[in-house]
Amino acid sequence: MPVQTSDQKWAAQAAAGDESAFRELYRAHVRPVYWIAQGILASPADAEDVTQETFVVAWRKLPTLELQGESILPWLATICRFQAANRLRHRRRDQAHTAEAIDENLPDTVSVEEQVITSALAARIAAEVGTLNDLDREIFRLCASEGYAYQAAAEELGVSHAVVRNRLSRVRTRLRGAVKEVRDA
Repeated sequence: MPVQTSDQKWAAQAAAGDESAFRELYRAHVRPVYWIAQGILASPADAEDVTQETFVVAWRKLPTLELQGESILPWLATICRFQAANRLRHRRRDQAHTAEAIDENLPDTVSVEEQVITSALAARIAAEVGTLNDLDREIFRLCASEGYAYQAAAEELGVSHAVVRNRLSRVRTRLRGAVKEVRDA
């Protein structure tokens, strides 16, 4: 039997009602989901709300999820895009019913092209993170996903500050290359 990834294990446990497993999924993916929401909405407050709504919907839908692949991030990105599109519709409706001027910067719709790029980007990042060795993946999770400082991550992993700094720098360079590939495609 193939070895399960953390996402596969946590998703199965969370689908069975394990809240601590769901917290692990949340911690692992809250930042990428927020970045997707922020990219669509261009509002930190709305992005925070949509991020929370995304995880509420995910919690409700987890029991019916059949995870395709090793990462749950593409599924979360899809939920996030739908929640962000709903937020944009509500924003436009609210503005249309007020005497205030309509914000000219609001996009009329979430473009299909942008949705494809966002989905492809989330999948590419998840795939790239999946190719990292265990130490690099843990450094990335702690520093990029959970916000640990280099020294705190070093102490957690039993390595030096320099190891964390250097490895995270290499990981970020790899991820920037992966993002550039998707954006240039």
